[in-house]
Amino acid sequence: QVQLVESGGGSVQAGGSLRLSCAVSGLSYSSYCMGWFRQAPGKEREGVANIISGDMTWYADSVKGRFTISQDNAKNTLYLQMNSLKPEDTAMYYCAADRPYWICTDNFAPYNFGYWGQGTQVTVSS
Repeated sequence: QVQLVESGGGSVQAGGSLRLSCAVSGLSYSSYCMGWFRQAPGKEREGVANIISGDMTWYADSVKGRFTISQDNAKNTLYLQMNSLKPEDTAMYYCAADRPYWICTDNFAPYNFGYWGQGTQVTVSS
C-alpha cells in the first residue's frame, strides 16, 4: 500500500518561507518520479517541481530560484523548501508519485500520477 502524507503548510507574509514535507510509505525512491503540484481556487492543478533519484530536478518557471525540491531517503520523506513566497503561491499543495520516469522528464501532468497525498494549504498574504 502506497501512502503519501503532506505537512508543513500554513499562513505567511509575502517574502517569507515554508518547508513542506511529504512522508512516503509503500514505495522505493529508486525508480519513481516524485513531485509537487498545487491548485488554487478556480485554477487547474499545476506542476511545481519534481525529482528523480535525488539529483535530477525540474521546476516550474514561476518558482524557479525560489523553491527547492529534495529527498531524504533515510527518513522516506520528500521536501519542498519555499523561499521568497508571493501571494500568487497561495494554493493547496499536493505531493504525488508514480513509477514511470518519463512523467518527470517529459510529461509532468496530474493525470499521469496514481499516488497522491491529501494536500496541505499554503496561504501567502501581502
